[in-house]
Amino acid sequence: MKKNNIILIGMPASGKSTVGVILAKILGYNFIDADIVIQEKDGRKLSEIIEAEGIDGFVDLENRINSEIETEKTVISTGGSVVYGKEAMEHYKNIGKVVYLKVSMEVLTKRLNDVKQRGVVMREGQSLVSLYNERTPLYEKYADYTIDEGTHTMEEVIADILSAIS
Repeated sequence: MKKNNIILIGMPASGKSTVGVILAKILGYNFIDADIVIQEKDGRKLSEIIEAEGIDGFVDLENRINSEIETEKTVISTGGSVVYGKEAMEHYKNIGKVVYLKVSMEVLTKRLNDVKQRGVVMREGQSLVSLYNERTPLYEKYADYTIDEGTHTMEEVIADILSAIS
């Protein structure tokens, strides 16, 4: 297996899916949205899985399914909670370059209107700020490249990724 995939990690609403599709087109790669793969394999929406199995059950399922994705020349957009899965992240490090799309808490708050409907993995009573603070060190740990979106347009973010991985 070649390390020719690009794996996008980051908080929900950081633009992984949107950026991923365009990046795949530019590179002539395939595109996989790992959250959709989970829904297809399980037969339920993410929010339904979380509701039925709880956070830990969902994270286990997410970890297993992500660690089974075998592909080449593909941009993979992961769910924001994928970094809780050690096996999934080790697998991704083995099959490609992991790119962390970093957004500020301010931008995140503007983009994320309904965390429940999006199937965001949050513990009961957990705030978006505490989730951000919990996940940021994990994203940084697994990232081969960190792209700070700052006030960049999507085109600038994509240019930054292409420059980083080339």
